[in-house]
Amino acid sequence: LGLALYTGSLCVASDAAFLYHDYCIIGAGPSGLQAAYFLQQAGRDYLVFERSHAPGSFFALYPRHRKLISINKRYTGKSNSEFNLRHDWNSLLSHDRRLLFRRYSHDFFPDADTMVHYLEDFASLLKLRIQYNTAIVHVTLERDEQAWNGHYFLLTDQDRQNYKCSSLLVATGMWVPNVVNFPGSEYVEGYETVSINPEDFAGQTVLILGRGNSAFETAENILGVTNFIHMVSRSRVHLSWATHYVGDLRAINNGLLDTYQLKSLDGLLEGDLEDLAIIKDKKGKLHITLRFYLENRNTSAGIDSITLPQDELDNFATRAPYDRVIRCLGWKFDFSIYNRSLRMMPGKGNKKKYPQIKPNYESRSTRGLFVLGTASHSVDFRKSAGGFIHGFRYTTRAIHRLLENRHHGVPWPSTVYPITQLTNSIIKRVNEASGLYQMFSVLADIVLLRENATAFEYLEEYPVGVLAELEMQTGRKAPSGLFVIIMEYGRNFSGADKDVFYYNRAVGEAQHAWQSNFLHPVIYYYKRLPTEREMSLRPPDWPLPRPDAVHHIVEDFLTDWTAPNAHILPLRRFLENCLGTDLRNFFAESCFLFAFTRQKLPPSCLQGYMRMQGLVGSEGLRRHAAEAGLLEDHTLTDFSGDRPLPDNHRGSQDLLRDRVIPVHPLQHLVNGKDE
Repeated sequence: LGLALYTGSLCVASDAAFLYHDYCIIGAGPSGLQAAYFLQQAGRDYLVFERSHAPGSFFALYPRHRKLISINKRYTGKSNSEFNLRHDWNSLLSHDRRLLFRRYSHDFFPDADTMVHYLEDFASLLKLRIQYNTAIVHVTLERDEQAWNGHYFLLTDQDRQNYKCSSLLVATGMWVPNVVNFPGSEYVEGYETVSINPEDFAGQTVLILGRGNSAFETAENILGVTNFIHMVSRSRVHLSWATHYVGDLRAINNGLLDTYQLKSLDGLLEGDLEDLAIIKDKKGKLHITLRFYLENRNTSAGIDSITLPQDELDNFATRAPYDRVIRCLGWKFDFSIYNRSLRMMPGKGNKKKYPQIKPNYESRSTRGLFVLGTASHSVDFRKSAGGFIHGFRYTTRAIHRLLENRHHGVPWPSTVYPITQLTNSIIKRVNEASGLYQMFSVLADIVLLRENATAFEYLEEYPVGVLAELEMQTGRKAPSGLFVIIMEYGRNFSGADKDVFYYNRAVGEAQHAWQSNFLHPVIYYYKRLPTEREMSLRPPDWPLPRPDAVHHIVEDFLTDWTAPNAHILPLRRFLENCLGTDLRNFFAESCFLFAFTRQKLPPSCLQGYMRMQGLVGSEGLRRHAAEAGLLEDHTLTDFSGDRPLPDNHRGSQDLLRDRVIPVHPLQHLVNGKDE
């Protein structure tokens, strides 16, 4: 009995040592704060762990030269807050209008210290539950069939305090510097520690390893004081305006391209960094050579006997010695804190710096572990904005909605409309939705058709990568087909080698909409939900499998898709062809006429006039419609046909009101087999 009591007390003590929360969030950067906001609004049990004393600690150091490349466009000419978020790349999503970034900075490219201040206010004003000065140093699993996902996540901090949670949200970002090891790499300075005072580089010759924004940012800072700057990377420079990827080189940092192409000493070179070697001479100068020269030399020989490339090729590009070599190769995910039981594996190829996750941002190996923010960028790497605030604020909301449905039975938010509102609903969203606009080809609006296409259910910003799992992931049914509304660039328009300024680069006629190059809405129609197999077999550059029908809304210079003839009319006709119905809205006079002359009434008449609702026409409206070519211009006559109606007649609607038969006897026309 004593042994049993002792064992039981140990079990109780063990459980008590773990502080439990339903949701644990590691990291109080932008994505961690965004996730915390949604969980708090839903009333969930969560806690955020932050190793620093304040949120957004990454921005306290980076970028080193303190200028962000995320735009802060304060004026758009519109008051629509959702539309304005399309051009606000720094604000997180919240209900508090005080927490818009334009209230914190007037700069188009803000200072990083302003971002730190903004994130501190976001956390404090919304009273988010964050535990600071807590570095999670180890994460493992505890199997338990009663847990949400069949296991709990056990977290340990630097003080050996233990925590237990049912779902783990990793928002640590990418903060481990990428380092390339080669002979002489000990002479290389890192971006994270190099001086940011230009005077420290006065009169020096500098080699920069890397070709991303951090490399060009560093070069821009010292461009005016150095002898010359050379930049080496394994790939050619990727310009964001050519690739349409915001993570590529931005114009704000590309001054070195001018000095290179205008032959002002600076230059760009391509080569594999792992093949390089750096040798330091007696004067402290750094010489670039190739690794195989060192491998073939006599190890007992002195440094002066080492063969350099210019000994064999006297015009070798990097034959001039350098005073400094700076590494600017970006960052990678920290895998070190995760136990092998979680099987957190790096991606492959150019995604190896990211953890492997599924299109719903959940770990491929561990159910219940979701990756947020920059570290989740493998889903849309070099395609969309998922690695940046203006992208992952929406993917974080999508993850929250998936979790709400999975663990709390709260279906994905949706709105049901009559089918007559389908065209208007799509036009409204493609003209103002910021999530569709920023996460193009990744997030999409879904229109689920009701039986007989009399109504539809509208879901916003669903991850298209898990379209086949829509019913399970959202709690919504798709029995009668669906439309998928997404934003896309032209198939062959983006790329490092593309000339995006060529003549006739844009189209303006609706019949050529499928050739649109710039960002534009595309509507896919499926008679049934695509399967997992169909999703896996889709073409590499397609966000979705082949649809039953597809419609491109022609690109627009103003990104304003409201032109009646160029945008709305082709869309309506596409929807009508898919649904086999007439989506036009009719006045009462037309519905009254259709009731006598057609076997099937348009939906607007069925849902309006036949229910004693809808718009009542007038002589003025009739004339306006006739002048616009929307109605045939028949001369109105009285019912006997003896004489035309005079202009001062009280109006066609008054005549119908006096003489029309009651509505109810007409119901057999719509309730029979021809309905």
